[in-house]
Amino acid sequence: METLFLTMGMDAGRFPRSLYYCPPKKNNDTKPNYLPLKRSKDHLPFYVITGGPGVGKTTLLEELRQRGFKVVPETARELIKAQQAIDGEALPWKNRKQYMELMFEGCKAQFEKTLQDVRTDQPVFFDRGFVDALGYAALEGLPIDQEMKSLAETHRYHPQVFILPPWKDIYHTDAQRTQDWNESVFTYNKMIQTYRGYQYDLIEVPR
Repeated sequence: METLFLTMGMDAGRFPRSLYYCPPKKNNDTKPNYLPLKRSKDHLPFYVITGGPGVGKTTLLEELRQRGFKVVPETARELIKAQQAIDGEALPWKNRKQYMELMFEGCKAQFEKTLQDVRTDQPVFFDRGFVDALGYAALEGLPIDQEMKSLAETHRYHPQVFILPPWKDIYHTDAQRTQDWNESVFTYNKMIQTYRGYQYDLIEVPR
């Protein structure tokens, strides 16, 4: 955990600072390039932390919360819990399309509520964003309607997105996380592809 957190040291302005960032790459190459990270002052400080399942995002975000930062919890996991409680259909092992749509709408609602409730100079860390829902759609071969695409292009998180790589030593399944290890790695690669497709730069947080 400490290694993960040290990567996101805070400067005097209380913005996250990483030692390295990986810019958009050509073709299908997902191996990071490491270059100095530059801070941008022209964007909302809404920072997404993404990756495959079971990579330590929740632990990292809890550490940020304990250090006084605003953290927005993951929509997908709460959605699965809620659907399981009512024996609903919007689950990744039942109705994938409905699950994706509700995940997208939940992330959109979080974004808009945060925009209303939080000062625009205050860093906020999101446990995934609505771009993750589009990545899930691509992963499962689900159609993405034009309204979703348009919103992803106009509702912008900070252009630098933190991504945690697969970590087999800590990976485990549970009642909400049913993917096997290979699926988790595939999800990670799909998130790289999707976020880059929407013109975000990826900052890989080392283990």
